[in-house]
Amino acid sequence: MRILVIEDEVRLAEYLRKGLSENAYVVDVTHDGIDGRHMALEGEYDLVLLDVMLPGIDGFGVLRDLRARKQTPVLMLTARDKVEDRVQGLKGGADDYLVKPFAFSELLARVEALLRRGSSVSAQASTLMRLGDLEVDLARRKVTRAGKRLDLTPKEFGLLTLLMRRRGEVLSRTVLAEQVWDLHFDSETNVIDVAVRRLRAKLDEGFETPLLHTVRGVGYVLEVRE
Repeated sequence: MRILVIEDEVRLAEYLRKGLSENAYVVDVTHDGIDGRHMALEGEYDLVLLDVMLPGIDGFGVLRDLRARKQTPVLMLTARDKVEDRVQGLKGGADDYLVKPFAFSELLARVEALLRRGSSVSAQASTLMRLGDLEVDLARRKVTRAGKRLDLTPKEFGLLTLLMRRRGEVLSRTVLAEQVWDLHFDSETNVIDVAVRRLRAKLDEGFETPLLHTVRGVGYVLEVRE
């Protein structure tokens, strides 16, 4: 799942990016309201973490413009603990409100709750992806193949989720590095190959039909081949 963090405190934004990425979320970060509003409106995000005090346009303005076009879940972050501020945010369409400083474990719990909250049948269907006998349940973070549950690490889950979302498309090592690890690809590292090899061992070994394929010189693709 993809999360947009709009936070002008650079150290906090990096802390959130790192923590959420380690929990298999794909995270984009921006530090001002104008860029944040553009990204929230033009991008496809499952959740927005929105600071109230932002340069350019404040969080309430970003929220107002976002709600005029989209219903993306929004968790507002603020150092202001006044009741009227929280009320303004919630009345403006925020789904939850978290006051700084906060524990990352609490933020993660709220993120997970928002991604689960109020899901309709159609919304639940959009979080369930299938390919052959492989099933990925994004909301429950559960992966099964032929009815057998696969025990994946957060990074393996993030890698599989990306491959599932773009199944049938060959993804380069550079794309995988940027999208899953938020790294600029270094040709000297084998982190991608090692991760793919470990995922393939869990995904394909013991099953009749392999799903994760290597396209030599190009990258990797998840698909059912005849």
